[in-house]
Amino acid sequence: MDDRREFIKKAAKMGIGSQFIFNTPLELIAKNRSKISSNDKINFGVIGCKGMGWNDMSSILKNSETDCIALCDIDDKVLEERSQNVKDITGKKPKTYKDYRKLLENKDIDAVVIGTPDHWHCLNLVDALHADKHIYCEKPISNSIEEADIMLKATVESKKCVQVGQWQRSGGQYKEAMNYLWSGNIGKVRLVKVWAYMGWYGWVDNLKDTKTPKGVDYNMWLGPAPLRKFNENRFHGSFRWYWDYAGGLMTDWGVHEIDIALWGMNAKNPLSISAAGGKFAYPNQDTETPDSLQTIYEYKDFTILWEHSNGIEGGNYGLDEGIAFIGSKGTIVVNRTGWEVIPEKNHRNDGELFIEGVPRTTSNWDEIRKKYGDPVDLHTKNFIDSIKKNDPSILNCGIESGSQVSKVAHMGNIAFRTGSKIRWNNEKNNFDNSAANNLIIPKYNNGWELPSL
Repeated sequence: MDDRREFIKKAAKMGIGSQFIFNTPLELIAKNRSKISSNDKINFGVIGCKGMGWNDMSSILKNSETDCIALCDIDDKVLEERSQNVKDITGKKPKTYKDYRKLLENKDIDAVVIGTPDHWHCLNLVDALHADKHIYCEKPISNSIEEADIMLKATVESKKCVQVGQWQRSGGQYKEAMNYLWSGNIGKVRLVKVWAYMGWYGWVDNLKDTKTPKGVDYNMWLGPAPLRKFNENRFHGSFRWYWDYAGGLMTDWGVHEIDIALWGMNAKNPLSISAAGGKFAYPNQDTETPDSLQTIYEYKDFTILWEHSNGIEGGNYGLDEGIAFIGSKGTIVVNRTGWEVIPEKNHRNDGELFIEGVPRTTSNWDEIRKKYGDPVDLHTKNFIDSIKKNDPSILNCGIESGSQVSKVAHMGNIAFRTGSKIRWNNEKNNFDNSAANNLIIPKYNNGWELPSL
C-alpha cells in the first residue's frame, strides 16, 4: 500500500499519470457549463469509459455545447459509476450499453470517444465511421501496422473528423520548441533522443486465473484477442504488458514522444530498425513486453533513438520523459514540463557558444497550464471546433499523424521480437524479413474479423 500511495503522489507531482492529472472536480465542470439548447449541442457517446475514455469525455464536457448521452462498457460497476458522473455534470443520466455496436445504432449520437484497450481500437473506429460518427480515439491508434493502415484509409474515405489522443500536439511548449527547431538555430540535427523512464510504472504481481467478476463481460473485453480465463493482470490498466492487447511502454508512451520526434523532423517511416532489451527489471513477472528497451530508427541523414525503462526514474537530461533534438549548434530538450535550448561550444573558435541558450520558463504541470492552458482541454476543444466546422484539416493530431507514429512504434516492437535488424520497404509496405512480416497483420479470434483495406 505504501508503494501504491507513493505511485499516486509521484504521478500527480510529475503530471504524467493520466488518471490523476486530467481530473477536474465534477461539480466545477457542472458549475462552469452554460445553458444551451439541446438542438445546438454535439451529442457524445463513450466506448470504454473506465480510464482515459472518461478523462477525455470529462474534458469534452467542459465545453457547454457538448453533451454525453450514451456510455458503453463491459463492466457494470464502471457503467454505474460513470453514468452517475455524467449526471453530476449534465443533470441527466446517459443511456448505457454493454455492446458498442448497439451504442453506434443510436442516431442521436454525433461523435464517440474510444477509450477501449488497444486491441479493440480498429474495430471500434471503423464501425463508428460506418455509423457516421466523428471520433476521438485514444492512443495508440492501433495494435498493429495493418490496423493503422486500415484506420487511416477508412477515415480518409469517410471524411469524418478523427482526433487521436496524442494531446502533446496541443501543448504550447511543444509548439514553441518546434518553431525554434524549424528556425534552424541549432544547426544540422543528426540524432533525436526519445525516452520514457517510468520508475513508478510497470510492476505487476503474478496472479492466478479466477472466475470473472460479477457484471463483467470478459469475453467481450477479449473480443478479437485469444479466448482465455479471466486474470486481473489482463484487465484494465495492466493489460498493456501483454502482446495480445497492447505493445508495452513502446506504444503506451512511445507514441506520445516519438510523435514529437517525427513532427519535428518531418519524418515518416524509417529505413531500418534495430532493437535490444528484455525483461531485465522483473524477469519473473507474469508479463510479456520488455521493461527495458533501446530502439534505433535509421533515416536518410539522422537517427531516432528510443529508450524506455520500468523501475528507473533517472532519464536523459535529468528528466523522466522527453525528446531531445541534438544539432550541430545546440540541443532542444522538450517534455511535459517545459522546454529549453542547450548551446554547443565552437571549439574551433576558442570554445565560444554557437548560439545563446534558452532557459526553461516552466518546470511543472501547474506552470504549464498557467502559461499555455491545459493541453488535454486544448486538444478536445480543437476536436470540437473541427466538428463544428466539419473540417478534419484543422485537427492538431488527425489520423495521419496517429497512424504514422503507431506504425513506427510497432516497427520498434517487431525489431525487438524478431531479434533482427529489419529494413522497411515503402513500396511493398513490408519488411525484408519474413518473421517480421508475420507480425504486421494481427490474427483476429472468436468470430471477429479484421476490417479490410
